[in-house]
Amino acid sequence: MTVRLKPDTTTETLIAQRAMVIANGGTAVIPPIPGLDTVEYWTNRQAAIPRELPGSLAILGGGAIGIELAQAFARLGSKVTVIEAGPKFLGLEEPEAGAALRPHLEVDGITLMIGDPCVSIEKASAQPSSQRAAVVVHLKSGSVVSADRLLVATGRRPNAEAWRDAGLPQTERGWLKVDPATLEAQAGVFGAGDITGLGGFTHLAYYHGQVIARRLRGIDARADHTAVPRVTFTDPEIASVGLSEAAARAKGIDVIVASADPAEAVRGYIHDFHNGAIKLVGDRARGVLIGATLVTPRAGEIIGELVLAIKVGTPLKTLAEVIHAFPTFNRVLGASLEDLAAKAA
Repeated sequence: MTVRLKPDTTTETLIAQRAMVIANGGTAVIPPIPGLDTVEYWTNRQAAIPRELPGSLAILGGGAIGIELAQAFARLGSKVTVIEAGPKFLGLEEPEAGAALRPHLEVDGITLMIGDPCVSIEKASAQPSSQRAAVVVHLKSGSVVSADRLLVATGRRPNAEAWRDAGLPQTERGWLKVDPATLEAQAGVFGAGDITGLGGFTHLAYYHGQVIARRLRGIDARADHTAVPRVTFTDPEIASVGLSEAAARAKGIDVIVASADPAEAVRGYIHDFHNGAIKLVGDRARGVLIGATLVTPRAGEIIGELVLAIKVGTPLKTLAEVIHAFPTFNRVLGASLEDLAAKAA
């Protein structure tokens, strides 16, 4: 199918003879908070390449981006306050993840203000330059946060402006709606990566590119999103894959859970690590792992074997018999998998 694309009204028409791939990603959501448009603020773009280190930083949003940047700037020397409107930070993760990470953030001097939405923002009043903060953030509770710099990390939206008028299907949140297996929005038009709303991860976009490339070569490749890992690169890392306990129960699955603290393993003692978490979620009827969350050093590497286990449906009994080298970090999985297998028996 031939697809015609007009980049703008002044350039020539481009013609795709085989297919078109839309992979133009997302942009930071800017919430409609009164006064936000009157102050200079950062999004993740500016925060990733700062020209100065702010003495104090207020962050709107306690998701992965907000928390990663909070810890980074705190360790560089900024006084950081994270403001999260919802009842918990890292809201997409198991509650145990945030509970385990919080002491580490507080040791870094980060102030977490949870469940207290921002209601307005204003420029700070004139003060001596040595005391001047640029932004004043007003919260619903009446609390006030003053900071030299404001970072907005309240989510992502699709870059749909370039293709919205083409009549392509969109999800309720505005992402390009594609078949999750073939990644086609319509015949000859594919979506890849963030723009699909299937997950905002570089590794997922790369995977989508591989699937689409194979399909364009005539191979019946199909995307499988049942075991997409995600990692929040804090210290310690948070790595997750599959369903949370709450999501699994909402699907009517007979859920079994096993938990542990990796700090109690030998490698935890070696590294003087404290306050970690492991939570494994299983399907009792099928006897398989369906979800996992780790809060531990090197969580992003450890999660790999659990990604494979969920993807291929490895029986819990088999997982429980896997030998992990001593004293590696992933050795802590052994007891938790044995516990889960016993509950499924």
